[in-house]
Amino acid sequence: MISRAEYEEAVRRTLEYFERAGIVITDEEKGRIEVADFGLGELEKTGLQLLVYVNTERVCAKELVLFPHQTCPEHRHPAVGDEPGKEETFRCRWGKVYLYVPGPATARPKARPPEGRERWYTVWHEIELNPGDQYTLAPDTLHWFQAGPEGAVVSEFSTRSRDEYDIFTDPEIQRQTVIND
Repeated sequence: MISRAEYEEAVRRTLEYFERAGIVITDEEKGRIEVADFGLGELEKTGLQLLVYVNTERVCAKELVLFPHQTCPEHRHPAVGDEPGKEETFRCRWGKVYLYVPGPATARPKARPPEGRERWYTVWHEIELNPGDQYTLAPDTLHWFQAGPEGAVVSEFSTRSRDEYDIFTDPEIQRQTVIND
């Protein structure tokens, strides 16, 4: 849970990051920026700011903003009905992001899970994304990511997004943000 003031400050900062990345959004889109604290109340450590441009039966496009060292927790996008789960491509637009996926563990990973939640981070194959770099995840792939020291702006292109079905490794995660007025 986060306060209305924290939410509004995160939106303000997100707009600054879009400006740094040269991403122009409309006034209507500014009003649709989502702040996800994942129910932990530690937005600066575990959180994500996002803007969904389009999410249809077939495609989805989003902008993701991560503040310095902010982490999107480990999760996967499982099959829903007859659909295999979300396939997604991350393309770094500004800053640096460290993406972790299954595979050989990186000897000295650059990211660190939020303190006290380390046990919920289980995949350690590191992919460093700098502006212009991109990586595609197959459906149902366990992954997590963290911004570098300046933060990051990442474009996400995917098949249909159904965030409500995401499965997080940490059982305390709640996908829906609750704002405490």
